[in-house]
Amino acid sequence: MKPTRNTDINNPPRIAPVPDSALGPPALVQAIAQRRGGTLLNLDRMLLRSPVFASGWNGFMGAIRTQLSLDPCLRELAICTVAVETDAAYEWSQHAPEFLAAGGSQAQLDALKGEAPASNQQAFDATQRAVIALAQAITRDVRVEDAVFGAVQARLPDTQQQVELVGVIASYNMVSRFLVALQVPMESDMPDTGA
Repeated sequence: MKPTRNTDINNPPRIAPVPDSALGPPALVQAIAQRRGGTLLNLDRMLLRSPVFASGWNGFMGAIRTQLSLDPCLRELAICTVAVETDAAYEWSQHAPEFLAAGGSQAQLDALKGEAPASNQQAFDATQRAVIALAQAITRDVRVEDAVFGAVQARLPDTQQQVELVGVIASYNMVSRFLVALQVPMESDMPDTGA
């Protein structure tokens, strides 16, 4: 099993997320909350330290989460793989439930944290293994071997879905690096921020 440092949750945030009493601008906060189903995450509160950055992030990540042709289960599997590879516990806590909701299983989540998930034929089918291998390659090495990408092409022949998969993996590498570098706290680890 991959060692877990959980640096994003065991240490105090490097910059305090914006407290509820200071959130703004109102239209942006409302747009983010609407995308989130009515609530803000600590990730959003951290992003709101830069409203321009938060606005761009909200539009970009909203499109990734809701407008792609890529199967949601494969999208979430790729994101969870990135979370494991970057040791981003916050990202894992947000996306493991999304993977389950999209049709993945708890056994698969457990296997993803185990030894060699990209070759685990009992937990994952060939398409899922190709997605995991691609996410690992992009996250670990940036460059992707032809055989790894070829396996994705064989399982997902639609070039739009190939581009979307690479984009999801690259985007969630950005997310995990943001979360871990700033040590964004889990919602349960934050004191009441008031309204």
